Amino acid sequence: MRYLLLVSHGTMAPGVHSVIRMLLGDRDFVLSYSMEDGVSADAFVAELERVVAPIEASDSVVVLGDIVGGSPLTNTLNVLTQKGLLANTVAFGGLSLPMAISALMGIEDGLAGDEFVQNVVNEAREGARMVELALDDDDEEDL
Repeated sequence: MRYLLLVSHGTMAPGVHSVIRMLLGDRDFVLSYSMEDGVSADAFVAELERVVAPIEASDSVVVLGDIVGGSPLTNTLNVLTQKGLLANTVAFGGLSLPMAISALMGIEDGLAGDEFVQNVVNEAREGARMVELALDDDDEEDL
């Protein structure tokens, strides 16, 4: 099986997971966990080990973390290394809802390698842009 694992500080990863469930339905291959305020790295790792327990050596993992080099992503990669899964893992930083949906759809469509990576990265880039607002004079008076 190919898993999508969302990790973050605060409640971002479970929040993105919740929105995925709302928009696309529950997927048993999507997992999430976050390092909430006041939780030590050791406590995070202990609970993360429970979250990733269903992942077996023959599985692969796509990890989306909020910050490259942050404790959640770093500790997640360490846990996956200890499980012998690092060779079957692709990891990204900059977690966003568009990125997560793109990764989920890519997994379901069987995308792999460079094509999968480019789809996820491109969707993340496209999802971050300024919204152009066109206001006419009448609208400005209402502000």
